[in-house]
Amino acid sequence: MARECKGETGATARPSRRRLVQTAAIALTSGAAAMLGSEPAAAQGAAGNADPELIRLQSARRILLKGGIVLSGDPRVGDFAAADILIEDGTIREVRPGIAADDAAVVDAGHRIVIAGFVDTHSHSYQGLLRDTLPNGIVDPDYNRDIQNNITFHYDPADAYAGMLATALALLDMGTTTIVDLSQANHSPEHSDALIGALHEAGIRAVFGYSRGAGPRAQYPQDVDRLRRRYFSSSDQLLTLALGVSLEPKMWEFARQQGLRAIVHIRLNPEPLLALGRAGLIRPGDEFIHCTHLNEAAWRLIKESGGFTSHSPHVEMAMAHGMPSIQDALDHGLRPSLSSDHAATVGQDMFGMMRTTFYLQRLFVLQRRRNGEQNTPPLLTCRDVLEFATLAGARCAALDDKVGTLTPGKQADIVVLRADRLNVWPLNNAPSAVVNIMNPGHVEAVFVAGKVKKWRGRLVGVDADRVRRLTAAARDSVLARSGFRLDPVG
Repeated sequence: MARECKGETGATARPSRRRLVQTAAIALTSGAAAMLGSEPAAAQGAAGNADPELIRLQSARRILLKGGIVLSGDPRVGDFAAADILIEDGTIREVRPGIAADDAAVVDAGHRIVIAGFVDTHSHSYQGLLRDTLPNGIVDPDYNRDIQNNITFHYDPADAYAGMLATALALLDMGTTTIVDLSQANHSPEHSDALIGALHEAGIRAVFGYSRGAGPRAQYPQDVDRLRRRYFSSSDQLLTLALGVSLEPKMWEFARQQGLRAIVHIRLNPEPLLALGRAGLIRPGDEFIHCTHLNEAAWRLIKESGGFTSHSPHVEMAMAHGMPSIQDALDHGLRPSLSSDHAATVGQDMFGMMRTTFYLQRLFVLQRRRNGEQNTPPLLTCRDVLEFATLAGARCAALDDKVGTLTPGKQADIVVLRADRLNVWPLNNAPSAVVNIMNPGHVEAVFVAGKVKKWRGRLVGVDADRVRRLTAAARDSVLARSGFRLDPVG
């Protein structure tokens, strides 16, 4: 059983950190709907003063990415060895060679690969303070004992804010433009406000999967009414709302009453899931995470109900969740999405997740063939895996009408990758380069809804020293309260 959270009782007073979070919360509660559609303060600042081209991009209504290798992800649009992308008011207007737009700010994308932004469909983002805390950990007992049932309980709102901000900025830096966040630190309304405030400051597109908290001030799930009124009054914004749930029927009933998609972890026992199906509580668009150890009936239920699956093969292998179920999903007609889960033990970059998925599925299929099995599944291709990281993720997040492909009419969530680095050059196959060769160091530029978030390899308008100080102080504070001891060289 989870222990009760101590909240701020007995915590060392840190007024400057509290003021920071309170300021963010006040700013969000004052005209929240308007703010959520505007440019965050963190995306402006000193970085823009040093680069005239960046200044021009930040103020431009139209932006033209010129001459890049375009992997649109949309068969109707196609892929191009050299093409242009016209962005207008944050929306993709055209994708083709030879676009002329005299009034646009032009970006030379020569020797670059241009793709849709990555979509991470399962991130416990508040744990940005806890990177590498469990270098050799497994889910039971290490993760559940040390993080879920100890350290998490000792987060105050400032810690939640710092952890979320650290994760969101890191993911943007690595080319992930959309996340489904499941931060299980909603210990009070102030914690929830802090988490949402950090997402907004980072400027990432996110589904806030409102999840549980602990302690006497926890208001989950009923506080969702307040959150919806204050922060999610419009669907035309970067932040949208879902409900992180357990397998208890009452939580699914609540999600259905609220008209929210349900997001659930399912690993070891499919029977509670099947019971939810028999009760008629599963709806199209619900998200199912990990999906290891499911039986045939559970897979049929997910498929037939219109559900989507999220897989973390690197975490699942390293931390003993079970055999990653990528092939099971494919066998049942599902296109799996990919997710980072957390950084306590593994990396959160989509390049690593794509490679893990590609290698693992091919290993198993090839072994089956070597063992004489006939009619084995097809081998995944690099294009398949890139789709999992983009369009399949957007579908899982219920955002595929907005993002996931470079399609005219969708919002301009775009990643520009350098293909002229010596560890990529000469470029002979773009999908293979993205999936098999590249890493976060190749992410040169990132756009979210047409706003430039990373430029020339650096996050825009982010005071990295300030973020480092904030997160280090939060880490020290929460680990001291929890009694968890780090070994920096162990």
